[in-house]
Amino acid sequence: MVNLVWGLEPAWPDERPFEVVRAEGRTFPNNRCLVPASEFFHNRRGRRYRFTRIDGDHFYLAGIWRPATPRWPAAYAALTVEANDDVRPYAERQMVVIPRGRQMEWLDRLSPEANILRALPPYTFKAELWDGDDVPRQAELAI
Repeated sequence: MVNLVWGLEPAWPDERPFEVVRAEGRTFPNNRCLVPASEFFHNRRGRRYRFTRIDGDHFYLAGIWRPATPRWPAAYAALTVEANDDVRPYAERQMVVIPRGRQMEWLDRLSPEANILRALPPYTFKAELWDGDDVPRQAELAI
């Protein structure tokens, strides 16, 4: 495990870092990583929604990382795909979720990317309104 900054170096100094990267139409032969997670969030119409697995299990987000440059530290971004039926009412896209037990398929390229870089089936996630001001921060952690 290593600590990395969430957000890849932007092309121009005053732009925002890239925290997510679209997976469709791309290949990722190198610099793959996993981000351990138990939840993720989406904002819709001024409200924040929390998504967890219905079975309560934790999971991993598929990501890519880049080494440090003279002006940016080593960093990572999560990959995204079209949202599954559970998430689609709240967002068009979601991060690629890799269930426990399948993480090496992504890291070691044991399965075709098309089998991994897709949304999980319906009835995988539950959504709940997160109405508190205490929005949890995602850890800057990738493996």
